[in-house]
Amino acid sequence: MAQITRQAVPEELTWDLASIFASDDNFELAFQAVVQAAEALQQYQGQVGTSATSLVTALQADLKLERQFEKVFVYAHQKYDQDTTNDQYAALNARVQSLYAQVSQATAFIQPEILAIPNEKLDQYLANPVLKPYQHFLAVILQQKKHTLPADQEALLAGASDIFNASQQTFGALDNADIEFGTVTDENGQEVELTNGLYSILLQSQQGSVRQEAFDQLYDAYIGLKNTFASTLSANVKTHNFLAKTRHYQSARQAAVTPNQIPEEVYDTLTHSVNEHLPLLHRFVALRKQVLKLNDVHPYDLYVPLVEEIDYKVTYQEAQEIAVKALAPLGEDYIAIVKKAFAQRWIDVVENKGKRSGAYSGGSYDTHPYILLNWQDTLDNVYTLVHEMGHSVHSYLTRHNQPYHYGDYPIFLAEIASTTNESLLTDYLLQTHTEPKFRAYVLNQYLDGFKGTVFRQTQFAEFEQWLHEQDAAGRALTADVMSEYYGQLNQKFYGPDLFPDEQIAYEWARIPHFYYNFYVYQYATGEAAATTLSDKILNQNGASAYKTYLKAGSSANPLDVIQAAGVDMRSSAYLDQAFELFEARLTELETLLTR
Repeated sequence: MAQITRQAVPEELTWDLASIFASDDNFELAFQAVVQAAEALQQYQGQVGTSATSLVTALQADLKLERQFEKVFVYAHQKYDQDTTNDQYAALNARVQSLYAQVSQATAFIQPEILAIPNEKLDQYLANPVLKPYQHFLAVILQQKKHTLPADQEALLAGASDIFNASQQTFGALDNADIEFGTVTDENGQEVELTNGLYSILLQSQQGSVRQEAFDQLYDAYIGLKNTFASTLSANVKTHNFLAKTRHYQSARQAAVTPNQIPEEVYDTLTHSVNEHLPLLHRFVALRKQVLKLNDVHPYDLYVPLVEEIDYKVTYQEAQEIAVKALAPLGEDYIAIVKKAFAQRWIDVVENKGKRSGAYSGGSYDTHPYILLNWQDTLDNVYTLVHEMGHSVHSYLTRHNQPYHYGDYPIFLAEIASTTNESLLTDYLLQTHTEPKFRAYVLNQYLDGFKGTVFRQTQFAEFEQWLHEQDAAGRALTADVMSEYYGQLNQKFYGPDLFPDEQIAYEWARIPHFYYNFYVYQYATGEAAATTLSDKILNQNGASAYKTYLKAGSSANPLDVIQAAGVDMRSSAYLDQAFELFEARLTELETLLTR
């Protein structure tokens, strides 16, 4: 069936971008205003540190420019995303990308000039009432002071950024373009070209031979290039360690987490707690062995659904009703925002020709949030809706309770709001459905998600830490060295029922996350925190405290923000609570599938 064109989509199923700019002409006026503001900002260059008044004036001009630009960006970006075949908006989007470079260049002097203010003078400035609204904002910038080099050295490092990114770019070219996996036979007996995308689908096949062939074929290609992939990953690790040492950090991990105001103990607490609870993952693997009637569980058997797809068709209208009921424990004020999103066309719902794939929540400080969907009548799409709604309500409450400079939130906190909504939906579905097959399906979806986000991402985090420690100690990261450790780590995580196929030891070669510089641990902490928060909302009257987190934006340290909602991420208690829920739901699934 052919996709409908953008013009054929009913207006009520499209987002209302006219609430940003009534017309393209209005956009053009705003675009030119950004250009002029960028040029005008240059009058403050060299003046930022001359007085408290000069500092606050330059800051306000900088923030006003960024605020103006964001609104222009959102309009062009979303006009393009709704139909990427529209040449007019493709050109508009390209112009805004160029404008972004212009704005970045215009604002580049602000932070270095702040960091160049002598400490004694800066203390005097900060005592001035005019800077009181910016205390935390400046504190976040100033924490980088001891890690900021003299201007000429900063310029040298900036000029070498392409060199530092070369190994990641090489990996991307290899993994996305150059590597070839050949052909395999699918479930229908058809010969198909194997790709990374198709691989993930074939691993869910109920036919073991299909899974095994895809697994063997894919890893043959990676193993054939193992030394090349080892070289790119090793070079990437060396870059992280070099930059950390250059900026006077004790380690690459410290250099990665400190700018986000996250202490390293959060990382260590996560890996320690997950290791303590690995027997739960081992139980889940053992259940898989029993239900699928396998003599051995191979790595390619870990993604087969234990429960067949259920016939549960959900229209978009029905999904809205489910979302309102599932999120009701968050309070009438929260639900009022959700209903506003549905009524005021914050959401672009259906798929059309040329529309960007996937889903996201967007918007700026001076617009309401927007959600892009590509709706299909499935339960998975209901989860996508509440997930993106979590981001959007988070953005809405932050922007309505914080000034612009605190009107966004750090990535460490971003996924907690969306995942909490998913947890509330899971609880609602389990509370309102008694039929065993439906419950088993929802439980299996939850457990697989937890496995992939908490256990698997922590496995990646542990490997990433080991990589950097090995290089810092002067040990060579060869393909054989990395594969030996990774194979042992994988076996530790999945337990005695996993057959140690030698290919899985080379999985490190195909994981792009290892180039992200200590990023993946946040997936695991966010999922665990969301699980704990949803329990507090449902069972401990935690909705009010939770919404203080949604309103806080970046006005305080991220750990302090989430602690006010009831989760101390310096402690393992939130992880223990998440694992308790995982175990309870695993126990129910074991009962449903083996009785």
